[in-house]
Amino acid sequence: MDKSWMHITNRFRSTEYREGLHQFMSLAQAHAITNNIRCPCLNCRNNFFHTIDLVQRHLFTIGIDENYTEWIFHGEEETWDGNDLDDDVNELQNHEYVDNMDEMLDDIRLGSFTNVELVEQSTGEGPTYVDPRAKNFDQLLEDAKRPLYPGCAKFSKLSFIVKLLHIRTIGGWSVKSFDMLLKLLKVSFPDALLPDSYRESRQMERALSFNYIKIDVCRNDYILYWKENADKHDCPKCSLSRWVTCTTKEKKVPHKVLQYFPLKPRLKRLFMSKDTIVAMRWHKEHRFDDENVMRHPRDSVGWKEFDQEHISFSVDARNVHLGLAIESPFQ
Repeated sequence: MDKSWMHITNRFRSTEYREGLHQFMSLAQAHAITNNIRCPCLNCRNNFFHTIDLVQRHLFTIGIDENYTEWIFHGEEETWDGNDLDDDVNELQNHEYVDNMDEMLDDIRLGSFTNVELVEQSTGEGPTYVDPRAKNFDQLLEDAKRPLYPGCAKFSKLSFIVKLLHIRTIGGWSVKSFDMLLKLLKVSFPDALLPDSYRESRQMERALSFNYIKIDVCRNDYILYWKENADKHDCPKCSLSRWVTCTTKEKKVPHKVLQYFPLKPRLKRLFMSKDTIVAMRWHKEHRFDDENVMRHPRDSVGWKEFDQEHISFSVDARNVHLGLAIESPFQ
């Protein structure tokens, strides 16, 4: 189906946009089970269900999300890249994916539990001081070495759950569907060491400290409800409410939420593993100079000019060069 109409900015006067919108709504209505469907407009982005008429008004007045190129929520089948599927199969069959899990945790533990504030714990032999995160991490180490079921050589309990959570993210599963799958697996394979719910699975993952911070966002993207704006209920720029519903009896739901992944903990993780630390220092210790070939960003003019200007920074291989990429609104 031709989707060039999605990129037309002059929506209100374009016959092409109206015809494309009509084709989309016909497809969505033909596959709708009820009168409520997901709304792919720029504000809702398939996160909210509305009536078919309201969805059509949103798409006409607000515009469709141009990143929604495969209409998988409205009747269109999702396309699969055969190469990507082969890579996933190879990864599942790769024994190193499992075998290295406990080694990775050992590397992370060595880097995580140093110079942290210890908590006093009373015992019969007097007070002792422990890291509050150590107990959860010990459980992770145990799960990384425990086979998924007796005799399983491909997956440990931890590696299987990590892979399952990864597939959920890529596939866009809901929490309810993930819980349903876990129940089915537990009934079908009673000897498998599986968690009872998505929440329990996420608790295992949180012990790795790969968490994110939720920050509410203005519906029109003017501000973040963060720091000095954290307690505000209306945007000071456009005066729109922060919440989908303003009633006090119901749980307040923000219009938009930003998932912020702190950068520093993730950079530290790259230096904790003996496998990834080699790649992090490659630009300084294992580079191959050839003016005719660009093998790495360090071969670029910008990198070299930066190193010449900041010599004290460039001499230490552990220092990280970060690049900022943005999407221009004028493209």
